Amino acid sequence: MKAVLLAAGLGTRLQPLTNTTPKCLVPIHGKPLLQIWLERLTAAGFGPFLVNTHYLPEQVEGFVAESPLRDRVTLVYEPELLGTAGTLIKNLDFFQGDGGVLIHADNYCLADLAAFRQAHLNRPGNCVMTMMVFRTDNPSSCGIVETDERGVVAGFHEKVENPPGTLANGAVYALSQEFLAEIGTAAWASDIRDFSTEVLYQFVDRIYTYQTNEVFLDIGTPYNYEKANLRSLCETY
Repeated sequence: MKAVLLAAGLGTRLQPLTNTTPKCLVPIHGKPLLQIWLERLTAAGFGPFLVNTHYLPEQVEGFVAESPLRDRVTLVYEPELLGTAGTLIKNLDFFQGDGGVLIHADNYCLADLAAFRQAHLNRPGNCVMTMMVFRTDNPSSCGIVETDERGVVAGFHEKVENPPGTLANGAVYALSQEFLAEIGTAAWASDIRDFSTEVLYQFVDRIYTYQTNEVFLDIGTPYNYEKANLRSLCETY
């Protein structure tokens, strides 16, 4: 499955580290985060990859040029950030009529990616997408998901106080051909920017979930970045 990795964020919450390093290249135990994603996805049978850039793009270009996976990576520079949905819609041709995955690559994720893909292949027949979810100890900082007895999304609560649960959206999505065709032709999708707030709610009752119990951290804060580096001392990826 082809993969779009959203890697263009500014990483302002990680300053001063991100004053000189793009967020997607900050090291987790000495290895750039983007490298971890590319290696783990490749090992699970995903690829090729499209990676968007914006902030300090020359560093991402240099990283990819030196990567053994460089021939499998297409870089797309955005002079102005298109947003998580905007990047996907702008690059629908990358999928060439097939399904694929959309990933917020600023997360440190040790989930079983092959099992995630298999869950998507075995999703209920009415579902056009599979979302990776995880349990969080800070639900008000996350997009919280409600599911039915089948594991299908029944509702969203995007970063609200006292949400009803701890099952969080991991912003790792397996997208079917049907979903990509629908979003490519929907009138409501012509000028959207944010995938979480402008796309997902359109597909309630049509999104399957896959829960990972492995390490899953948004490394966008100094606390979580330090936590990821501590965990990686005893984890393999």
